[in-house]
Amino acid sequence: MSKCDCEVTVKNKEESTILIILLGVNALMFLIEITLGIFSESTALIADSLDMLADAAVYGVALYAVGQPALAKIKAAQISGLLQIILGTAVAIDVIRRLIFGSAPESLIMIPVGVAALIANLVCLQLISAHRNGEVHMRASWIFSKNDVIANVAIIMGGLLVYLLNSRYPDIVIGLAISSLVIHGGVHILKDAHHEKKIQWANNA
Repeated sequence: MSKCDCEVTVKNKEESTILIILLGVNALMFLIEITLGIFSESTALIADSLDMLADAAVYGVALYAVGQPALAKIKAAQISGLLQIILGTAVAIDVIRRLIFGSAPESLIMIPVGVAALIANLVCLQLISAHRNGEVHMRASWIFSKNDVIANVAIIMGGLLVYLLNSRYPDIVIGLAISSLVIHGGVHILKDAHHEKKIQWANNA
């Protein structure tokens, strides 16, 4: 095996290991957040839990793309972006439903769960940070992790506002903000994948 092949093998193994860890962390946090989100009637926690579920799915897609040809990695990024947009739209619909029919979020559950999720996602962000300028499927994974950290900070702030104002509306606003963040991330990933595809076409022309 050539030196180049060894370097590629090491790189692929490193990417796979990171993605497996990210997938596991997000799957676990989904189970925790969806359970406590339903129990606490928190729109923000439910929104973030579904974001975690989508992230786990797209990390799985990215894991499949490791070691695959460039076009397969671009396809993986496109699937990831579409999943994020679909999920973000579903979250927005659920938030609007709760706005209409009412909810009573428990701030004392929102805040500690938000802190736990933030710690987990900061670890994920640190792991993926070295690949934020890597290939398109890894850049997409970086965007997911970065958005998760932003969403977790928002949940903590929302929980504090729910407690201080004794109002459910901060939770509703944070839920919509997370939805918007997820959709925006999905659109960004699709644009990045489209740009990468044009470069591949130009190189193969």
